[in-house]
Amino acid sequence: MDPVQKFLKDGKAIFFAYDQGFEHGPADFSDELENYDPAKIIEIAKEAGIFTAIIFHEGIAQKYYPIGGLDAQNLPPLLLKLNGKTAFHKDEEPYSPQLCSVDEAIRLGASGVGYTIYIGSEYEAKMMEEFSRIEDEAHEKELVVTMWAYPRGKHVAGKETDKETVAYGTRIALEMGADFVKVPYTGDPESFSWVVKSAGKTRVLIQGGSKKTEDELLQEIKGAVGAGASGVAIGRNIWQSPDPVGMAKKVKEAVYSAS
Repeated sequence: MDPVQKFLKDGKAIFFAYDQGFEHGPADFSDELENYDPAKIIEIAKEAGIFTAIIFHEGIAQKYYPIGGLDAQNLPPLLLKLNGKTAFHKDEEPYSPQLCSVDEAIRLGASGVGYTIYIGSEYEAKMMEEFSRIEDEAHEKELVVTMWAYPRGKHVAGKETDKETVAYGTRIALEMGADFVKVPYTGDPESFSWVVKSAGKTRVLIQGGSKKTEDELLQEIKGAVGAGASGVAIGRNIWQSPDPVGMAKKVKEAVYSAS
């Protein structure tokens, strides 16, 4: 079976993202909602039963994701994020170094790996070089590869959600061999259809991004999937919700009703 199919259900993908603790620090977490506890995320994933992947960094996976989790614990397959940076460098040209290996991802039971390239950063070439090595090794070992293609840096300042800029990111993902690419939404289905076309056979996911109103989020998802995206990689807009499981089911309805 094509390994990519493990990350799809009826041709669509809903990835449950929980890499924000590394990328944003504790500012995203609420004591009231217990989002600081990764065990809560595991519970949401189990109860919702709608996710086609769960995204963790190495340490969270080591301590919370049981090896064999897909079969033994009714959990979605693990997608391990291999690079990351802190939130203390917002005003600089971003670089997100590789912090975990493909072999470690396999040891932890991952079925896929992910890596961010900041398109437009002064360090873009360095991240591309790292991604290229990861992609070759991961595919050799039959892991699925997802690229976070995020426009950042002075070369794309003010154009982070511009149609041509985002489409350039999805094209790079295709050219570099990614199976999935995660990008920001461009704001409307017409422009996003060009983003999807630029990706060719690489499957496009929109980011959930920062907390939005329910209507705004669901309209973005419907617009992107209606334009040809395969789904969404979403975290905060679910686990920051007062009813995470209910919100997850609404996201699923948006993804599949837009097909």
